Amino acid sequence: MSLHQPVLDGAQKAFLSCYLDNLSLVERLHRLLLDVIKDEFERLRVLEVNPVQALLLFNVGDNEVTAGELKSRGYYQGSNVSYNLRKLVDLGYMHHQRSEIDRRSVRVKLTEKGRVLRDQVSGLFRRHAEGLEKRGVIDVNGMDEINISLRRMERFWTEQIRYIY
Repeated sequence: MSLHQPVLDGAQKAFLSCYLDNLSLVERLHRLLLDVIKDEFERLRVLEVNPVQALLLFNVGDNEVTAGELKSRGYYQGSNVSYNLRKLVDLGYMHHQRSEIDRRSVRVKLTEKGRVLRDQVSGLFRRHAEGLEKRGVIDVNGMDEINISLRRMERFWTEQIRYIY
């Protein structure tokens, strides 16, 4: 045993084990979500947009945003969002325009082509929500409990970043 590791009692070990399972599950769910989007796009023969870019279109929605705003909302890493926004602009899914207030800042919004793809992702998510409910996988109360727990973890992690380091 390391000198720096505290001795954990049974309840602490059980909690740590559950926490590590949660971390693993969140990571796997994110990868699965990307695979689900990839499969849907292959069926639709949408091959020029990857799943991360599709989620970006979905998250931008009807808004006009900057890369910094997407990053600050926690959706994307800085270099990732800039690269993917640039690709989506080049492919015609987004329109970009320099901010009149801050010329260094570029604002983006979906083009009609981008809105069509966003609607396809939205439809996929709607079908999944309906399927989860119809099959009795999870009801609205269970979904709400998951959201509450995940938001608590998100707040805790955000506090760790802001106040500990």
